[in-house]
Amino acid sequence: MHNTFVLVFVVLIAVGFDFTNGFHDTANAVAPTVATGALKPRTAVILSSVLNLVGAFLSLKVAATIASGIVSQGDIILPVVVGGLLGAIVWNVTTWYFAIPSSSSHALIGGVIGAMIAHAGASAVLWSGIVAKVLAPSIAAPLIALVLAAVATSLARRLTKTTDVATKSVGMRIGQIGSTSLLSIAHGTNDAQKTMGVVTLALVANGTIAQNSSTPSWVVLICALAIALGTLIGGWRIIRTMGHGFTKLSPTQGFCAQMTSSVVILSSSHFGMPLSTTYVATGSILGTGVGTRKRTVRWSLAGRVATAWIITLPAAGLCGALAFYLQRAVGNSFGVVVVTAVVLAYCAVIYRASRRDKINAQNVNDQWGAHDEVLEKSAHVNEEVKV
Repeated sequence: MHNTFVLVFVVLIAVGFDFTNGFHDTANAVAPTVATGALKPRTAVILSSVLNLVGAFLSLKVAATIASGIVSQGDIILPVVVGGLLGAIVWNVTTWYFAIPSSSSHALIGGVIGAMIAHAGASAVLWSGIVAKVLAPSIAAPLIALVLAAVATSLARRLTKTTDVATKSVGMRIGQIGSTSLLSIAHGTNDAQKTMGVVTLALVANGTIAQNSSTPSWVVLICALAIALGTLIGGWRIIRTMGHGFTKLSPTQGFCAQMTSSVVILSSSHFGMPLSTTYVATGSILGTGVGTRKRTVRWSLAGRVATAWIITLPAAGLCGALAFYLQRAVGNSFGVVVVTAVVLAYCAVIYRASRRDKINAQNVNDQWGAHDEVLEKSAHVNEEVKV
C-alpha cells in the first residue's frame, strides 16, 4: 500500500538515525589517534568524516543483508520501519549521554526486530539470519580483535625495542594517521550500509521497489552524507571513554588497535555481515592493554560496557515495539508524526542534560578520573587490574 507521506517521514527519520550513528561511533575510528595526540581532536574528526563518506560508497553487501536477511520482506510495513528507526535513535542518544560505547548497529537491528514482532509476531523475524550474521559475529569479533591486538602490540613493542614511542615521532604519527584513515573507510563500508538497508526495506514496504531489489543510488548518497555529517560533530563523550577509559594508550597501542579493527571490519564487510564496529574497536583497545607489559586495564569499566552490549538488542527492540504500538494507537499516518515528535523531545532533553557535563575537543584529553565520567561513578579504584 503506497503512502508517500509516511515514506518521506521514514527517509527523514533514517537520515536522523544515520546522523546519530555518525557521532555515536566517531570514537571507533579516532579515539586512539586523539588520545595519543597524533592528530588534534578536531582534525582527526574531520579526516574521519571525509573517509567515512568515501567508505560508504565502496560496498553494498551489508545493506543487502539488512534489507533481506533480518526480517521477512513480505511482512514489512512502513510503521515497522519507523518504529525500528525511532527505537534505535532513543537507545543511541541514551548511551551517548552516559558515554557508553554501545552498538548503533545492534540498536538499529534490535529496533526493527522489536517493531516487527509487535506487528507480525516472532515468525516474521529471520532468526537464522540474526544468529548467523548478527549474534555470532558480535561474540566472536571483539574476542578475535582483542587477541589480534594483544599479539600485534606485543610484537610491535619488541620490534621497536622501546617501551613507548613518543607521539612526536614522525614515523609513528604518520602510521597512526594512516591507521585511523583506513579504519574510517572500513567504518563507512559497514555502518553506513545498515541505514541504507533499512531505507530499502521501507521502499519495498511502500511498493516503490520490488522485493530483493538493490539499494537505489540516491539512498546510498543521503545515508553516506548523513553519517559523515554525524561523524563531523565529534561524539566527544564516547571518544573520551574509548581513548582514556579502558587503558592508557601509547602511540604503538593506538596504531595496533586501529589496524586490527580495520582488518576485522573490512573482512566482515566483504562477507556482508553487519558487524558492530564499536565491539571490534573496544576489543582492539582492550587487547593493546593486555599486550602491553604492566599496563593498567580497567576491567570494571569493560564489564559495565559489556553489560550494555548485552541489553542493547532487547532494549532497542522494546523501544521499537513501543514506537510501533503508539503509532497504531494514534493512527498510522498521524501516529508517525506524534511518535517522531515524542522522540525529538526526548533527544532535546538528553542534549540539554549533557550540557551540564560538557565534553568537547578542548577537554576530551583531560586526565581520566572517576569524577568526570558517569560510567565510573560507582567504580572502585581497587578494581583496576594490572596486566
